[in-house]
Amino acid sequence: MKKIVTLLCIYTFFLGFSQQKELSIEDAVLGYYKGLYPSSLNNLHWVENTNTYVHQIENELIFTDAKTSTVTSKLTLEQLQKTYTSLKRFPRIATISSEEITFRTGNQIETYNYKTNEKVRLVTFDQHAENTEYNNQAKAMAYTLDNNLYIGTATNPRIAVTNIEDKNIVSGQAIHRSEFGIVKGTFWSPKGNYLAFYQKDESNVSNYPLVDINTYPASLKNIKYPMAGQGSEKAKIGIYSLQKNKTVYLNIDTSDEHYLTNLSWSPDEKYVLVAEINRGQNHFWYNKYSVKSGELIHTLFEETNDKWTEPEFDAVFLPKSNNNFLWLSERDGFMNIYEYTTEGTLVKQLTNFKWVVTGILGFSANGKEVFITGTGADPRESHTFKINLKSGKYTQLTTTKGTHTTLLSSEGNYLIDSYSSLSIPKNIEIIDTKKMKSTVIYEAKNPLKKYALGTTEFLTLKAADGTDLYAKITKPENFDASKKYPVLVYVYGGPHAQLVTNSWLGGSSLWMPAFASKENYIVFTLDNRGSANRGFAFESAIHRNLGDLEIEDQLVGVDYLKSLKYVDANRIAVNGWSYGGFMTTSLMLRNPGVFTTAVAGGPVIDWKYYEVMYGERYMDTPQENPEGYEKTKVANYIKNLDGKMLIIHGSVDPVVVPQHSMTLLQEAVKQKVQIDFFTYPMHEHNVRGIDRAHLVEKMLDYILVNNK
Repeated sequence: MKKIVTLLCIYTFFLGFSQQKELSIEDAVLGYYKGLYPSSLNNLHWVENTNTYVHQIENELIFTDAKTSTVTSKLTLEQLQKTYTSLKRFPRIATISSEEITFRTGNQIETYNYKTNEKVRLVTFDQHAENTEYNNQAKAMAYTLDNNLYIGTATNPRIAVTNIEDKNIVSGQAIHRSEFGIVKGTFWSPKGNYLAFYQKDESNVSNYPLVDINTYPASLKNIKYPMAGQGSEKAKIGIYSLQKNKTVYLNIDTSDEHYLTNLSWSPDEKYVLVAEINRGQNHFWYNKYSVKSGELIHTLFEETNDKWTEPEFDAVFLPKSNNNFLWLSERDGFMNIYEYTTEGTLVKQLTNFKWVVTGILGFSANGKEVFITGTGADPRESHTFKINLKSGKYTQLTTTKGTHTTLLSSEGNYLIDSYSSLSIPKNIEIIDTKKMKSTVIYEAKNPLKKYALGTTEFLTLKAADGTDLYAKITKPENFDASKKYPVLVYVYGGPHAQLVTNSWLGGSSLWMPAFASKENYIVFTLDNRGSANRGFAFESAIHRNLGDLEIEDQLVGVDYLKSLKYVDANRIAVNGWSYGGFMTTSLMLRNPGVFTTAVAGGPVIDWKYYEVMYGERYMDTPQENPEGYEKTKVANYIKNLDGKMLIIHGSVDPVVVPQHSMTLLQEAVKQKVQIDFFTYPMHEHNVRGIDRAHLVEKMLDYILVNNK
């Protein structure tokens, strides 16, 4: 192990010095329901095509002019109730224009003219609807019932888009296990004339048995779960015409089980663009299809990589253009923006940042600038920028250090900027994107001011190859450097996740600083190689060998902890969930003697039991990479257990299926190794609701008893 270098503790989060009130673990876990997280503004929206924003205070919707900061009008619940007598509280707004608001009540979409106090439209749909997506242009709601897709309109609540009896064929839902940035299964066209939708054929996917213990007797609940190296789903894309009541399917042969993703419409509704990724996930083709015929027009471009290709964003067309669009790609090592035409011509690489672009917000009124989000120079932060589309010159609009979430007004004149940092609970500002002036409209109070909580500090350590590794350390409120403290290392460590962020609590759950102060513990977290927002080289270094570099980096953190005089090096525990469960069990078993105690939740124990889309991206198939799969198999190391280990699993986990933990327990029995196990009946991958307090208390109690 190379020498560790501590660069700088950048921020310190002080919650006070004289507070006496102790925060219980249960209250910390349920903190969102108990007002222990920073407050915000409700129903915060831009009014479409204006410089007016709205927010809700109690039962009033307040309209404010962003330029003058003056309140221009109000809409009260009492006013709404004159038209909607059944409303008990102010509804959550879906869209708002200069005259109308749209909101949902049960299985209805209401459109209300708040200028004339009249109902404009009522769209109804089935009360059992799932995967709903309303479109204002179409004045229709897309939704699913079981495996079929429907549309509800003002005149018909249940128009069948598909009517397929075979339950293996699923329409209108997210496909490919929601990988590749897929979050839904329906895609309305820009003018609302068409609905594109995903369809998956799961005939080749094995059933996985889960058991419902709440029936008498217990009953079998099969789910479709494609495991690495086995049969996967076959995808299709349908395009339904609302006017013709007809569906055209794109002519794509997916018998090879390749992926269809990043579906985008051209503004003129003539074409859809689709990223088609081979099952090996090292090559994709960006293809243009005819909406009318469903036929392939041509391939715009291709990307290959010897590790993986993972397009995650749809095309964003330039204003008033049916031909030019922006595309996000990691091809140069960081997520950057490229301009293409629908003929496949690369116009230019718009950005060449050595940091990660995370999204496109919109454009200026004159169409000369695009607004984007990204990390900026510090990967622990999130900011908003404007970029000149011609020159590529950019300006950072959010200047306060921290994590910013922004909403752009329709014409790009103003931003609503909501942000936090280690020292700022939550501020909301209005930013003039031309004058670069900001006005604070909300400052949340510190909800933890009365509690005895300590400090969180940021650290930068060095990996063995010199790579910067970001970490955070939380100390108890009454910290005394002359004493020795036990440590809890909290780990995730997997792709698409980042635990160390310059946000409120440093990105930690509230139970962590509560536990630190209540039990006089140090809590430590490090983002190892493989985690998010550091660029492709950092994230892809783990390819085919999950666990190796991640463990190496986590041990850098452990060595740093051991170098601190106030750390009891003989009392270090580790805890994590999901990929963090894989990391927790791997750290404990592959490095005996380093940790006294491990608590792993929903752990991946054998990657061949994990899903095709995620597992094969990072590990290839078990047939292609048998050595990698064998090395990462946690059960192979159970005989090394030196200390106490608790495994926790939801009994109906559909993500990391229970087979993972069962195989580890089976091997422990075979090797005559004693480990502990607890299941949460009828909970899925995450233990949610009030039961989560039980989970966290169980984890922490186990650590307190055994980390000695």
